[in-house]
Amino acid sequence: MDGIYLTWMVSALALGVLLLPVFKQPWMNLTLPTFIDFIRRYWVHVIIVMIIYNSKDMLDQLDRIIMANTGLDMTPWIFAVEGTLAYDVQLAFETPWLTAALTHFYVAGFMFICYVSIFYFAFFDDRWIADRMTLSLAWVYILAIPFYLFFNVRVTGDYIPGMETLAYDLTPEIADWFRRIDPFTNGFPSLHIGIPFAVWLCLTRFDEDRRWNRYRSLVFVYIVVTAFAIIYLGIHWFIDIIGGVLIASLAVTLAGRTSEKWWSIFDERTINSRVVTVLTNPKKALSIAFSRIEQFVSRYREPSSRETGTIVLAIFIVLFAVITWELSHQSLPAGGVEAPQDVAAADGWMATIDSKSTGAVLLIHDLSDLDQEPIEVLNGSIDLNAPFDVEGDHLVVANSTALMVFDLNVQNAETGFAIDLQIPSEQPDRILLTTSQNSGYIIMLSDGEISAMDLNGMAIEMGLSERSILHVQAAQLELALVYEDEPTTVHFARIGATGSIAIKEINATAPVEQDQVLNAWGTQVNMSNATITNIVFDEQYLVATVNVTATDRLVIYNRSSDGQWLASDPKYQVSDPSLNNGILAWSIRDHLDPTRPQAKYMDGEIQFLNLTENQTMLLTSDELHQFGPQVLTDHLVYFEEDENGLITVHIHSWTPEFTVYSNIIMQIGLLSVFLLAFVYAYQRQSERATRPISEEE
Repeated sequence: MDGIYLTWMVSALALGVLLLPVFKQPWMNLTLPTFIDFIRRYWVHVIIVMIIYNSKDMLDQLDRIIMANTGLDMTPWIFAVEGTLAYDVQLAFETPWLTAALTHFYVAGFMFICYVSIFYFAFFDDRWIADRMTLSLAWVYILAIPFYLFFNVRVTGDYIPGMETLAYDLTPEIADWFRRIDPFTNGFPSLHIGIPFAVWLCLTRFDEDRRWNRYRSLVFVYIVVTAFAIIYLGIHWFIDIIGGVLIASLAVTLAGRTSEKWWSIFDERTINSRVVTVLTNPKKALSIAFSRIEQFVSRYREPSSRETGTIVLAIFIVLFAVITWELSHQSLPAGGVEAPQDVAAADGWMATIDSKSTGAVLLIHDLSDLDQEPIEVLNGSIDLNAPFDVEGDHLVVANSTALMVFDLNVQNAETGFAIDLQIPSEQPDRILLTTSQNSGYIIMLSDGEISAMDLNGMAIEMGLSERSILHVQAAQLELALVYEDEPTTVHFARIGATGSIAIKEINATAPVEQDQVLNAWGTQVNMSNATITNIVFDEQYLVATVNVTATDRLVIYNRSSDGQWLASDPKYQVSDPSLNNGILAWSIRDHLDPTRPQAKYMDGEIQFLNLTENQTMLLTSDELHQFGPQVLTDHLVYFEEDENGLITVHIHSWTPEFTVYSNIIMQIGLLSVFLLAFVYAYQRQSERATRPISEEE
């Protein structure tokens, strides 16, 4: 557990205990036996609160994945309504001491309200309020789920130009904690308002003798301060606050309607009596159970509008679950691949070297038809380290004796695809295939030396310095190179031209506070020996991973403005960058503290940045190792290693696609709702028409 989180939690709980005498009812005694007895009498309430608390983390992880898969973002609409109103508040009041105070209040105060608002009423044995308060908080979370999954609103500090997320950036430890627990897209509705406002409304409605007026006043003050804090700190919009108020109002209404029925089943006292009945008289318990089941079934044999409405609601819940499952499972393993070693992909095609039992083979997938089996190329005549690349409709691959170019538009029974070019060649260390209009070029790197040819096998004079090359990348007619004697400088050259142009040194310097964290972990940052380990680029951006001894950092360089910045948290290891169509993807071991390693952070996760919207998404969030992403126009391809070491190639579609089975379920569900809606309307009006007659009789 993080030190700052533990501090906040202990502070919230300690404050709750210290304030017990302030809110103590006159007839209660503050003793240790009272505390133990409260757990025994209200253990179901405690479990509900713990379920709410833990499900929030699962919901956030699910929201990250759905947001990455769909790009659902309502923030532009919110911004169109509010503009920079929240930023104006931040500018008017911003001071360091206020930022620090409200940041701690924002977290610790919310913990206090969440825990104490159940604990106090249970501890003082006010079951009437405790029952309704627990359900009110549960309903707030339940009602917020659809908004959090499908109505994503980003925090103001990440969207409004010039505005800062003051709370998230107070210290590196706090920033890291927030990044870990908050997807930054759960703005609407604000639970920091929804939860306390539900508490305040619940007391307003159900505290009939006003014994809790003092606590209700405290909650009201908390709501006012929190409303200002979440705007000032760059977290919420004003509309988020309105949403929190509305959802709290609905939650308290639902709690009033469902409390009696819910607690008639789950009240701790009735549960205890049922357990006693089961243990002492199992036949009676079984008889009661069958009787209840029979009553339930008989209601649906001749359903009223109430039962029909329940069925419609159940169907909607099933459809919601199906949609949620599909939108969170858009990455599918490539079929026909047993043990992938390397992959290269371009729009429409993916090539994978697979280690099959019969030997190494190159598998070609048509990404426009993922249900189709891959086509084998060079089965048994290449090794696992053979260099290859895909671009446009061509595949280039070299084995120990020859270099071959395949036309992926023309299949061949013997070779898999038609061979456009085959020439004797020693196997290079790396091959790049790049195309521009009607021209195609093959770039080869061997022992630090570069050579090139066109798709007809004609050699291309490069005219580059004879210095040893560490890295090379190609895009259309451009080349980006890193020389061994200049490990942090990138040179740009053009195929068919002479010489290269060097851009200024790639700077992976991080804030001093981040380096201090790495030093505390025992990993010393050494900028003087920094080295570029990988590069990708397009017309507008150059992206490089830079090793600074302690870790590899991701740097983005804007080729137009000459500006550069770190794209991810500089403390954590980044690898395998890929850039295409304004999307930058990479693999990162996020949140991994080597002094306190946790299994869930030991693996790599795939993140991507939309450079147009300046928004970073987490594509994967699990305990499996994902690496080697490759960004395409319609897909993203990456490797995944499971807990047994089995590696698969996954294909993620940028456009959400439903499976055949889910489509069938959705269609059946919608038709059922269509028919039941008519039945429900008829039943409802018929019941209302007969009600006055029954009352007169």
